[in-house]
Amino acid sequence: MLTNVLVVAALQQPVPTLARPPAPTLPIQVGDTSQFRRLALPTPTLIREGSGRPGPRYWQQRADYTIHASLDTATHTIAASETIRYTNNSPDTLTYLWLQLDQNIYRAASRGAAINPTDARFAGSGFEGGYTIQYIRAVRRAGQAAGKIPLATADNGTMLRVDLDRPLAPGGRAELELGYRFEVPEHGSDRMGRERFPGGWLYEVAEWYPRLAVYDDVRGWNTEQYLGQGEFYLEYGDFDVALTVPRSFVVAATGTLLNPLEVLTAPQRARLAQALRSDTTVAVIAKTEVGQTFTRPAGPGPTLTWHYSAKNVRDVAWAAAPNFIWDASGYAGVLIQSLYPPEANAGWARSTEYARHSIKHYSEKWLRYPYPTAINIGGPVGGMEYPMIVFCGHRAGDRNLFGVTTHELGHEWFPMIVGSNERLYAWMDEGFNSFINIYSGLAFYHDTVPPGRGSASQWAAQAAAGRDQPPMLAADRVNAGLLGNVEYFKPATGLYLLRQHIIGDTTRFDAAFREYIRRWAYKHPTPADFFRSMEDALGEDLSWFWRGWFYRTDVVDLAVDSVRVRQDSSGTATRVFLSSPGALPMPVDLRVTLANGSVEDVHLPVEIWWLGNHYVYERKFAVEVTKVEIDPGQNVPDVRRENNVWTKP
Repeated sequence: MLTNVLVVAALQQPVPTLARPPAPTLPIQVGDTSQFRRLALPTPTLIREGSGRPGPRYWQQRADYTIHASLDTATHTIAASETIRYTNNSPDTLTYLWLQLDQNIYRAASRGAAINPTDARFAGSGFEGGYTIQYIRAVRRAGQAAGKIPLATADNGTMLRVDLDRPLAPGGRAELELGYRFEVPEHGSDRMGRERFPGGWLYEVAEWYPRLAVYDDVRGWNTEQYLGQGEFYLEYGDFDVALTVPRSFVVAATGTLLNPLEVLTAPQRARLAQALRSDTTVAVIAKTEVGQTFTRPAGPGPTLTWHYSAKNVRDVAWAAAPNFIWDASGYAGVLIQSLYPPEANAGWARSTEYARHSIKHYSEKWLRYPYPTAINIGGPVGGMEYPMIVFCGHRAGDRNLFGVTTHELGHEWFPMIVGSNERLYAWMDEGFNSFINIYSGLAFYHDTVPPGRGSASQWAAQAAAGRDQPPMLAADRVNAGLLGNVEYFKPATGLYLLRQHIIGDTTRFDAAFREYIRRWAYKHPTPADFFRSMEDALGEDLSWFWRGWFYRTDVVDLAVDSVRVRQDSSGTATRVFLSSPGALPMPVDLRVTLANGSVEDVHLPVEIWWLGNHYVYERKFAVEVTKVEIDPGQNVPDVRRENNVWTKP
């Protein structure tokens, strides 16, 4: 999701003074308190190896869904029936399942309502709603117990425990049927909702069906409440989804449309086929055609049912409106689509161009995009991501629209492909995604310097101002005014720093990052898996960096304390006294200026700080040294640059 702190100016806004929650604790190895002590991570197992790989006994659960839903535009209500087929791949026998009921955040007594002001971005603007669950029952298809058995449930806010009628053994499968309904809010925590346009209501529908919580080897059931800032953690599976909407509506959804003959006109089908083969934008429904009756198939009845299939995804979302402009193009067999209202910013005419660039860039640099389509919807939601479909604000244009588009589509890699726990570790999707966005933007605009997310000097200003908390904090525990800084800006800047300057070998870094993506595609990595995988592929112990940057709020402060000349029988040597008063060590780039005007650059590795925060660099120069400067390119986030330079008196 894109925060409203995308631009640097927003990052500079004051934040209310709040008590900070404590940083996550790290076990300390007895007898070693240096920054370079080995990071204490969970003991490796055959499930998660010390190399950062999924082990030979790695397992994860699977949830497949069949959903039939109808949208009533008079009441803004979705009514649906759902079948879940849940496969227990764990070694444990389960007696109950946990379902996520995210719409229950809009109940007046919800925990999210208690901690979010009514007008907060992740609240519901005073809307009261939530699920009405009509039935939950087990389905038995064979034997004497065949039939449908009502199941006992226990409601716990945005979580629902479903007690199984019989234990689910390892390797077994449970099949559940549910019936439910809910009203779509106008402002659904800026992740879904609806907006009225002259041509009718536009709906962006997500968090809309009861979803299995994740049961994993790390924590068992993951039952964190949906409170607003924290996003999602979901199992992978196949989806079969049928969406019944008014005949005048056009629908876009996660997956492949299975019945185009029923819901699209012949010209629209031909234009989509043309777009798939085109690297430029093709109008499927032009602005002049919006709302015209000929854009919908003729036939009896006031509704049409759109039928979609999605394979090996963790979620499904959709959008529907009677007034969509619809553009499309193609990239390597992927259908790139944009749907937006006529009232959208004129910059939306380039949405498909932006989307195509993003899918192509990330595919070629990191991992090939695996899905058949990528869709950008212009509507009320400012920026939110789901498999194959993203919601971007219809008021955005130009660079802002490019930024939100490339960010939301970057989420197709993190967390849609690499399925991390967003609710606990937002930095593993928002931070990684913001990092890859840097290079997408540089490639599109042919810039030579990184934007705000990636700028060492800008992060140094944030850190020096105290606008920092450990990224390892769960999203809901981060000060709302610092969410963009902590979970987006800081991790992205840290990875940029690691790639460009600490490792300094971009080819080696990229290979390691790609290996992490490959290892954990369609799986559930933890922070330890990421740290270990990167170190394994890079051949580096980066404990000092992971600890200081992700677990703590250590700052970089490098200094030139003094420069002295030492003479002995071997000649005259210059001694440069360096220190690192900040808690986060860094490699040191020195620029030495000599009396004859020549300049020499020296690189010192981070290991110079192994024995403490003082180091003496000694060398014989041909002529006198007149100036020494640390990090002249301002590549590291040094919070106090006034001590970076020594000049001969």
